[in-house]
Amino acid sequence: MTLINRLAAEGIGSLLLAATVVGSGIMAERLAAGNTAVALLANTGATVAVLATLIGLLGPISGAHFNPAVSFVQAILGALPWRDAVPYALMQVAGSCAGALLAHAMFELPLLQSSLHARTGPAQWLAEGVATFGLLLVVLGNRRAQDAPWMVAGWIGAAYWFTASTSFANPAITVARSLTDTFSGIRPLDAPGFIAAQLAGAVIALLVARLLFAGREPRVADVAEIVGPSSRNS
Repeated sequence: MTLINRLAAEGIGSLLLAATVVGSGIMAERLAAGNTAVALLANTGATVAVLATLIGLLGPISGAHFNPAVSFVQAILGALPWRDAVPYALMQVAGSCAGALLAHAMFELPLLQSSLHARTGPAQWLAEGVATFGLLLVVLGNRRAQDAPWMVAGWIGAAYWFTASTSFANPAITVARSLTDTFSGIRPLDAPGFIAAQLAGAVIALLVARLLFAGREPRVADVAEIVGPSSRNS
């Protein structure tokens, strides 16, 4: 696949993922009649379903990262050239932001918003670090490409409920969620703390993965297998 094909897959996947996260949050909040637990359950189910579907659909094209933390770890390992990782990240952020706007349009809300939903503090940052750590550990430790959709989606679904932050685990999605003053939003002021925690969790996962999976050779080939061989082609 050419870089253009792969960037298009990352952009479209990020757009649809963000539109699902934001849109399902809006729908869930409208239908849950004030029951936050029900709203979060609906938001979780939609996110898990779309994430598994998009990874299965777009993984063979771009690796289905949809997440700068994943792309940068792949670049550190040599599975993705740095000259591709940066455009990947930019496309992921742009696609995610477009997805938030799309969700607003579908629900007849103002397109441009700034979230007022406070999400900050050491507990929230720790939660984001744990959520991203687990996500990257799944990506790096997964052995079969066909297992990636359900394992990644399963982790994110679980982390929605056991982390205090409800598991953003993605810098691009975090930026997009700062643009929506709805159920899934985060104040722009709080987004940098989340992103820093996510990147820290990703780095720790990389270090732990080197220890846990040290016996697996070749390391880079294993990672590339998970996310699709096309991600290694420039």
